[in-house]
Amino acid sequence: MSFYSVGVGALNAAQIGLTTAGHNIANVNTDGFHRQEISQATNVPLLTGAGFIGQGAHVDTVKRVYSQFLDAQVLQAQTQGAHLDTYQTEINQIDNVLADPSAGLSPALQDFFKAVGDVSTNPQSIPSRQAMISSASALVTRFQTLDQRFTEVRDGVNSQITDSVNNINSLAQQIANINDQIVVQTSSTNQPPNDLLDTRDNLISQLNKLVRATVVKQDDGAFNVFIGNGQPLVVGQQTFKLAAIPSPQDQSRIEVGYQSGANTVLLPNNSLTGGSLGGLLDFRLTTLDPAQNALGRVAMVMAQTFNDQHALGQDLNGALGGNFFATPKPTVLASSSNNSASGVLTATLSNASQLTTSDYRIQVTGAGPSYQITDLSTNITTTGLNNVTLATAIPGLTLTPPATLSVGDVFTVQPTRYAARDITLSSTINPATIAAATPVVV
Repeated sequence: MSFYSVGVGALNAAQIGLTTAGHNIANVNTDGFHRQEISQATNVPLLTGAGFIGQGAHVDTVKRVYSQFLDAQVLQAQTQGAHLDTYQTEINQIDNVLADPSAGLSPALQDFFKAVGDVSTNPQSIPSRQAMISSASALVTRFQTLDQRFTEVRDGVNSQITDSVNNINSLAQQIANINDQIVVQTSSTNQPPNDLLDTRDNLISQLNKLVRATVVKQDDGAFNVFIGNGQPLVVGQQTFKLAAIPSPQDQSRIEVGYQSGANTVLLPNNSLTGGSLGGLLDFRLTTLDPAQNALGRVAMVMAQTFNDQHALGQDLNGALGGNFFATPKPTVLASSSNNSASGVLTATLSNASQLTTSDYRIQVTGAGPSYQITDLSTNITTTGLNNVTLATAIPGLTLTPPATLSVGDVFTVQPTRYAARDITLSSTINPATIAAATPVVV
């Protein structure tokens, strides 16, 4: 190789270096781009009688400035950050609803009991009695308005879960397509397709913002992507899909299912952690459900306690007081996928002061029948129940099973979920039927 050839080789290497630097500058604002640099090597020297004579240099490859460890740390931070950001955004809605000093529950409760106090001070005053009914009506409306806001938040969560599932499926398909291109280009050129690798890493980053994903690299350069408890989402060029479907136990609740052949299997909420999807599922389970149940419990306890006290009084007609509020009833849902019998378990309120903010799942486990009850807030399961022990197994309720049951039937009991929505004034209440007098004859 001549002196000129050595110079030309050096210029070519330098030109590739300048082109790579320009490529780096041009992509400084490109999402997921990693800086690239050339890997330069000497040409094979020429053996002569005077020894080995150097033949210049060449560019061996263009490689990414990339740290697998640091990128893994970034992905971990991104998926956790997306989870917390989503959780905070959703929980702020609940805080704004309940803590509002003018539109929250506390002002309406204070106005109602102030009106009750006015009636107790002047029980014969018809205007005071009418004002008490108006305040009670406003309190009922406030309960219903707050519950409607909870329902809107719940519908929003359902919509966001559906959107997240669709985006996850789209990203999985894109990753599989990039996998195919990377395998083809790597095998045909024996050089790393850096820009494709960056594109795939960026897609993995976007996926982790939706749900925590685990990546395993194959020998051919393709990525396998797993979510949940190890369910494969991408295997080489093959994808597996998620589905947003109504829960069999509660049709108003959108859950995440994993499509396995012709079947769709529901994934446990606690298996889908990280990312905005994990934040939504975590918020609904640990905040939205207990908060709406707690609001309903306030409505139930207030209605029953006030009714019990009202029944001890005497109205303007000399009769003992009846119900002031129409006490809401617990909700029982039959599973749409498990239940084969047509019977529906019923639940009635027995003692509002014993109610919790939990929901419960009741499953028929054997002939007799026998049951098991799971507290869905604590996941504590009680087994070996029969019809007698089942009746009082949920605090504050009396349960009555249907005449016809099949092993495997599942019922979901929501003691207070919709109590704030369903509370109303009794149809018999008017100014004359308010029992403000003590039924004692002197």
